[in-house]
Amino acid sequence: MGPMIPNRDRSASKKVAQRLFVPALALLAVFAFACGSDSDSGSSLFDPSAQTDWPAYGADHGGSGFSPAGQITRENVAQLEQAWVYQTGEGTNLGWFKFENTPILNAGLLYISTPLNAIIAIDPATGIEQWRYDPQLSRNKERTQGWVSRGVAFWADSAADPDDTCAHRILFGTLDATLLALDARTGLLCEGFGEEGVVRLDRGVGPVIDGQYAMTSPPAIVGDVVVTGSSIRDNYRVEEAFGTVRGFDARTGEELWGWDPIPRSPDRLGYDTWTPEGATKTGAANAWAPLSGDEERDMVFIPTGSASPDFYGGERLGQNLFSSSVVALRASTGEYIWHFQVVHHDIFDYDVAAQPSLVTVERDGREVDAVAVATKMGHIFVLDRDTGEPLFPVEERPVPASDVPGEEAWPTQPFPVLPPPLLEPEIGPEDAWGTSVGSEISCRISLEKARNEGIFTPPSFEGSVFFPWWGGGINWGGASYDPDRNLLVTAVKRVAAVMKLVPRKSDTEGDMLGTPYTRDGGILYGTNGLPCIEPPWGILVGVNLDSGEVEWRVPLGEMPPDTVFPQQELLGTMFWGGPIVTAGDLVFAAGSLDGHLRAFDVESGEELWKAELPAGGQATPMSYSVDGKQYVVIAAGGHGSLGNKQGDYFVAFALPDGE
Repeated sequence: MGPMIPNRDRSASKKVAQRLFVPALALLAVFAFACGSDSDSGSSLFDPSAQTDWPAYGADHGGSGFSPAGQITRENVAQLEQAWVYQTGEGTNLGWFKFENTPILNAGLLYISTPLNAIIAIDPATGIEQWRYDPQLSRNKERTQGWVSRGVAFWADSAADPDDTCAHRILFGTLDATLLALDARTGLLCEGFGEEGVVRLDRGVGPVIDGQYAMTSPPAIVGDVVVTGSSIRDNYRVEEAFGTVRGFDARTGEELWGWDPIPRSPDRLGYDTWTPEGATKTGAANAWAPLSGDEERDMVFIPTGSASPDFYGGERLGQNLFSSSVVALRASTGEYIWHFQVVHHDIFDYDVAAQPSLVTVERDGREVDAVAVATKMGHIFVLDRDTGEPLFPVEERPVPASDVPGEEAWPTQPFPVLPPPLLEPEIGPEDAWGTSVGSEISCRISLEKARNEGIFTPPSFEGSVFFPWWGGGINWGGASYDPDRNLLVTAVKRVAAVMKLVPRKSDTEGDMLGTPYTRDGGILYGTNGLPCIEPPWGILVGVNLDSGEVEWRVPLGEMPPDTVFPQQELLGTMFWGGPIVTAGDLVFAAGSLDGHLRAFDVESGEELWKAELPAGGQATPMSYSVDGKQYVVIAAGGHGSLGNKQGDYFVAFALPDGE
């Protein structure tokens, strides 16, 4: 399929819609900007009994990333064509916008959220807007997370009449640190939830700076409890806001419980893994990634981040439970059940950034419910869902010590034996790469002069090689799960970076405030502007969860056409987003710099189809069936941190009618 023509304004969008045979009157709804179009009577498409293939951000509450829709198969995927395009109206010149949304499908409607935190319901078969709620966030406020929203959650009140107002709700966390409850039929606020539909999240969580505390991922729904994490400014200061995870009553908005990942009193488990001062003043360790829930077990699985600040831990010496961990809590009460820490005393910004994947594996002839944890290091830990015990061997191995005064790097780190790490244990000067002799030499020099003792080399004054980069490995795009093959599919970044600590000159200079140091660092690029190690720089990997073996790995994406390299398809690229798996034996993934959505064979990783998007597809796609027709939908809005083409599109693909 050829490239789609970007729609620069509403008139252009109207022409696209007319070519797709969308009725002219309906086009008025597609780009309506009222807070609740159709709000008096509710959407005529809303149907509480409608079947759904993608009811939650990760396809289901357990983050499987699997769609049971199977009309599109390996045999016919090459025939996919654009079915509809929807534009949010937020524009194409967006600056620091990160369009990372994955829609959900519930009660007959597709629900999306935008970087500006508008929540919109659209017809899943046509892309026609049904209603819109806009919280009217100030665009003049500094937002250290950028402008981003990954998605919304849906809850149905089993005790209510299905026709009652707010019997079905959209729950959504904003960049202004609020939790909203909207009527899923009309988009109007649910007045009985919190204060007229709004619960503030920035109260009782320590020292909050306006614009630096937010929600960027959707809440988890477990029964009648809404569980929220938070996004906190990275690496800014020691005494940061607390990363408290909270459970709210989905009907009333009442806070039911709160759990702080940092144990701040001697009576809490893990307090002895901190110094008393560190446990008191350290912030963050927040769960900014999507959470997962198991309603049958009344459990919620919390992926936590590093404690503040990211790259120096001298003010928080110790192992630092429960930062950089997956923690299982009782969803109804917040009671601690178990934890598994993926990085001890994290000074690498190796947050657990991916949604935990609830999977089932075979052990000794029986099926065991498990949690697969994909990490920024390219490690995958497979844990018993009830106990947190590893189902494959995990070894504590010695890692390098810090030579920075005041720092005490933890002497060991956990390494999975199976599945094997998805990235090399280290890269060195001999791995320097470039498209010219000069570029390769510059990369070799950069690698030679930095401290480099493999993964978990701590930050240093001369600069330390971080491989992988603190942006991944595996980031918020996470993994998807094929239950028939017990295959976990994930996308892995393969780039190196350098992190350097710099002695502080003043108390207000730079970041990491409250420590003796600031920092400097970033991805290692050659003079040609490409990463300093041999490609591929992005890979798609399939891992068998029964055997623990990697079944296949392939490059993901191509560099832009102006890149001087003869075999673009071998490069793989920097990307944001993740893959999904469908019942048609396919993997769909976007996220790469070349702005394409791709389909792969789930058994081999072979690329079978691709289509150019009107802007970067830095999001995870989703798929569903309506009236017997399967659609694959991707947000195409680009990513401010990549500098690629931006926009405000959602694009749906389907097979031609009759196929």
